[in-house]
Amino acid sequence: MVLGATGLVGKAVTEEVLNRDGWEEVRVLVRTPLAIEHPKLKQIVIDWENLRNYSELFEGVHSIFCCLGTTIKKAGSQEKFERVDLHYPLDAAAIGREKGVNQFLVVSSLGANAKSRNFYSRTKGRAEEGLTAIGFPGLHIFRPSLLLGQREEFRLGEKVGARLMKALDFVMVGKAAQYRAIPGTTVARAMVNIASANTHGLHIYTNEVIHVIGKS
Repeated sequence: MVLGATGLVGKAVTEEVLNRDGWEEVRVLVRTPLAIEHPKLKQIVIDWENLRNYSELFEGVHSIFCCLGTTIKKAGSQEKFERVDLHYPLDAAAIGREKGVNQFLVVSSLGANAKSRNFYSRTKGRAEEGLTAIGFPGLHIFRPSLLLGQREEFRLGEKVGARLMKALDFVMVGKAAQYRAIPGTTVARAMVNIASANTHGLHIYTNEVIHVIGKS
């Protein structure tokens, strides 16, 4: 199951899983259907505010890829941002755990910390803590830096940041490597590689590690 399949990483995860052997079906919960078709793809349009009404969709799911994420500007307020980046993932995780989902893989962020003064980092950290408390056999948290790739919506700050980070990539070594911008496709590939390994326990993947495990 993929949550956030219309986003940069979520769409890449969906395509990556569809093109690999070993996955019988790929369910995506969306507000707007993806413009792709595949024999293994099952798209379900849902109302995120009433996720419990769709709990049967989690039955028989082995792995959940959570790629939900927005910006405060797009969401309209901090409260609405929290709905997407904190509450929706936790709601989905709780239902998934009840239905016997084996592993949960989530895109968090560099600097995620529930005690951070930064609202964004604090929200991501709270999400990580909440997911850890749910108790999946396998929980995999990915903390990428600035994501590179073509989004459906225009984000000026990310565009400017991406160009700057690309220009400085050659000097991002040593401790600075953790800040290297990373393609969304690399993050997606890393997530699917880890999911395929089916490793139990709590695992947190830093930006540098994601670059490595997402190469192939």
